Amino acid sequence: MRIGITGHRGLPQDVEKAVRRELVEAVNAYEPTGLVGVSCIADGPDAWFAQAVLEHGGRIEVVLPAEQYRAGLPDWHHPAYDDLLRRASDVHPTGLIESDSQAHMTGSELLVGLVDELLAVWDGRPARGYGGSADVVAYARRVGVPVRVLWPEGATRG
Repeated sequence: MRIGITGHRGLPQDVEKAVRRELVEAVNAYEPTGLVGVSCIADGPDAWFAQAVLEHGGRIEVVLPAEQYRAGLPDWHHPAYDDLLRRASDVHPTGLIESDSQAHMTGSELLVGLVDELLAVWDGRPARGYGGSADVVAYARRVGVPVRVLWPEGATRG
């Protein structure tokens, strides 16, 4: 089973804890044999999901939205990003250079094309910018990839 992830970054600490729990529960529901998690491994749900897949005994594949993608992520996340990238069984670059919203959406479209199901840490609201979680969910639904939304009851993005 190939599972992808999209989700809001920069969540409040209480929401982060609840989301992490939900991601672990979701991942642990799959048989680890043959489980492949596909992620762009950004800070937040992308990385938490990838870590949960590895801890469950699955493997990860990484989509690189752009050559400059890592540089656009927070410095504090670089060690986790580098570790997850090293542990990836495959890497799927888009071929784009600049890490902008178009590259992020292109990477998400590539990710959706690689998976059987998409987990979405999404509050159900419109994207705050092009390529956000709402856009990725809409794209997945448009191309027929099942989406499972994970969002804690009563949570807000802050």
